[in-house]
Amino acid sequence: MVSSLLLSIQMPCNSFPPNHFNGSRVVALHVLKCEGRKFSEKSNAVPVNRQKSIPQHNYITARPCIRKCAANATSDGPIESIPSKNRGGSLYDAIDAFHRFSRPHTVIGTALSIISVSLLAVEKLSDFNPLFFTGLMEAIVTALMMNIYIVGLNQLSDIEIDKVNKPYLPLASGEYSVRTAISIISSSAVMSLVLGLATRSWPLFWALFISFVLGTAYSINLPMLRWKRFAFVAALCIFAVRAVIVQIAFYLHIQTFVYGRPAAFSKSVIFATAFMSFFSVVIALFKDIPDIVGDKIFGIRSFTVRLGQEKVFWICIWLLQMAYFVAVMVGASSSYMWTKLVTVLGHVGLALLLWVRANSVDLKSKASITSFYMFIWKLFYAEYLLIPLVR
Repeated sequence: MVSSLLLSIQMPCNSFPPNHFNGSRVVALHVLKCEGRKFSEKSNAVPVNRQKSIPQHNYITARPCIRKCAANATSDGPIESIPSKNRGGSLYDAIDAFHRFSRPHTVIGTALSIISVSLLAVEKLSDFNPLFFTGLMEAIVTALMMNIYIVGLNQLSDIEIDKVNKPYLPLASGEYSVRTAISIISSSAVMSLVLGLATRSWPLFWALFISFVLGTAYSINLPMLRWKRFAFVAALCIFAVRAVIVQIAFYLHIQTFVYGRPAAFSKSVIFATAFMSFFSVVIALFKDIPDIVGDKIFGIRSFTVRLGQEKVFWICIWLLQMAYFVAVMVGASSSYMWTKLVTVLGHVGLALLLWVRANSVDLKSKASITSFYMFIWKLFYAEYLLIPLVR
């Protein structure tokens, strides 16, 4: 069922015929990169009448300018993001391609968040028993499979956009065919849901199923779907999964299914949900800042496209600073001195580090913005190391 649904995806119109990419992928991607660079340089100073010359939903209109870049495409060096053809077919290449396809920063974030939230259900040392570790592994394995489905479907639906924004991804670079991607994400979704159902843990199964529904609606190009086109709805999807489902559902999986205790939300769970509400909104907003060029060309009306990179950037910074301020207050209210010291000093340190890094970002450089986005994910990881200490 999943495979047939994916095969019905309506891909955006190609800027080049399919056989062109098969024979001249390097040239085509270079052309798109050239177009993206030109678009980026003018993105902050393009007159209104110029913006109207590229309709939001007519992708073919970008061809004339692309053809101008094509004349010099073959004379330049290779694009760094395109894998070397000499190593094709090796085990290393297969692992590397899957690594990029799975979006490792999201994989790490998912695994860390589940471990951290599961620890909130631990009340005493004897709770670290085989049942706990079995339940934890069930949650991690099924969630990672669903994570691969969601990020893979997003790439499958954004092949043309990623040729501009993220040409290093396997589908955009041509390392993966559409059929290969469909096989990977279909099997991941089916195994995740089947294994989740087999555990007989309803909190776990519903977490996976709701993530599947929202992840599909977010990306897939079908009527009334592809919610990522709408900035508020896209942010709401990420908020629902990262802030609510991960904290509450996986906590209840351990609390009620593994330990058989009544559902009771402690101070730690409430704090984790509230703090990650801020963080999920920041991730939802910030992820589009480096992708403004492709999003403009392909009519994705993200907050960055509508408000501009600088404004969205500083909105994200201040949202995180507010979250850290609240975290310091919560930590200071703890009745345990060691918890108070670690959580207060830890969050103050992260807030200062964020401020210093934010003021060193060059908003005119996509590399600088992307590097800072990955730094935000590191702050995300660090927070999940502190959350179990909030008592």
